[in-house]
Amino acid sequence: MKLFVDSADHRHWQLPPGCPRIAGATTNPTLVRRAGLSVTLPTYRRLLGQAADAGLGALMLQLPRADLQEAHAWMDVLQKQSADAGVQLTIKLPCHADWAPLMAAVRARDLSLLITGVANPVQLLWSRQQRAHYVAPYLGRLEAAGRDVWALVGACVAMQAQGTDLLAASIASADVLTRLIAVGAAAATLKAELITSLATDPVTDQAMAQFAQDGQASLSAAGPG
Repeated sequence: MKLFVDSADHRHWQLPPGCPRIAGATTNPTLVRRAGLSVTLPTYRRLLGQAADAGLGALMLQLPRADLQEAHAWMDVLQKQSADAGVQLTIKLPCHADWAPLMAAVRARDLSLLITGVANPVQLLWSRQQRAHYVAPYLGRLEAAGRDVWALVGACVAMQAQGTDLLAASIASADVLTRLIAVGAAAATLKAELITSLATDPVTDQAMAQFAQDGQASLSAAGPG
């Protein structure tokens, strides 16, 4: 499974030792504003530059409006910069028919397309027809709405055989991440804090302490030499 960090703050893109290597970062207008940034083309250009500086292989950027002319202008700049920087650019667009012209524009440029906010099987099938490279259901939001999250996850995983990968989002626990790995989800995006918190574990720490105690007792009993 590929892991992406869900943040527009480049300081969250460098994880401590013990964490798996991340595939890249994913953002949206809400995350950009939470990072104290404005949702503008210069901001997105800066994020691409920071991704290159951080050695990230990929960056997922969500266009803010269903404005085709504006989208082309932004993608002209971002596509060239990403190619020059060696960072794979994925364009994120909401799962809604209003955004279909932009989806076609992304495909025409041979850019990676992520359709975000997929919440039911009809939306999943429609996203596949749009030839999305990724679909991103928000698992936490769906669970809060009383939906059968794992039925939709299973459908997304089955769809991976047709070329549309699952990028599971809104993950809040190790148990959910474990289940996603077990069912074969292609990718997930998590907050840096969650990934970092799972780099250590009390169960592991207790075992290490026991090993150290028993090892020291054995060496002491054996004496010098």
